[in-house]
Amino acid sequence: MEIKNNIQKGIYLVVDPSMEETVLLKRIEQALQEKIVAVQVWDNFQAGQKIIPLIDKICELCHSRDVPVFINNQWELLGEAPLDGVHFDEIPQDIKKIRRKIGKQFLTGLTCNNDLSWLSWAEKNRFDYISFCSIFPSSTSNSCELVDFETIRKTKEKSSLPVFLAGGINPENINKLNELDYEGVAVVSGIMNSDRPQEAIQNYLKNLNL
Repeated sequence: MEIKNNIQKGIYLVVDPSMEETVLLKRIEQALQEKIVAVQVWDNFQAGQKIIPLIDKICELCHSRDVPVFINNQWELLGEAPLDGVHFDEIPQDIKKIRRKIGKQFLTGLTCNNDLSWLSWAEKNRFDYISFCSIFPSSTSNSCELVDFETIRKTKEKSSLPVFLAGGINPENINKLNELDYEGVAVVSGIMNSDRPQEAIQNYLKNLNL
């Protein structure tokens, strides 16, 4: 799959690889019937799990729909699987060294908080997008501090980097984001815990103010 230079606007789906594999793959397949701009494999692997075969299957599903696949943090896996990018939860120690080791073009994203120096770092190091976490309290983003909406406003004033919002966002509270300028939302449980992922995505898309 040829890597595009930018991430489109919309829903960025985060998937939990600790889910039962057949359920996980089925829900990804169903989700891909709707518009998804990217899929990220959360680095929540189980002990002894066969990681590469699972990522290969996820990439095959996503690439058939021209959807890029990111790995969360574990950038070394880009050399072992047909992944398109890596999403870092923390600023990596030596991004130049990482890029040299991977040796191929790949997309990069960074989770940001209220410290705008992280935004400056992402711009300086030519990252493709940033994601703010956590927008609302969330069981899957419980290690993130709550992000002040003013931080997001300042970011859009200072930067042209695409901005995604993550953490606790659901169709019931997404309208609270209408006052903000952003490119999309990253969702985990709101879609992947649903027995009808397509309907869940439709509900998000219906309420997204993009």
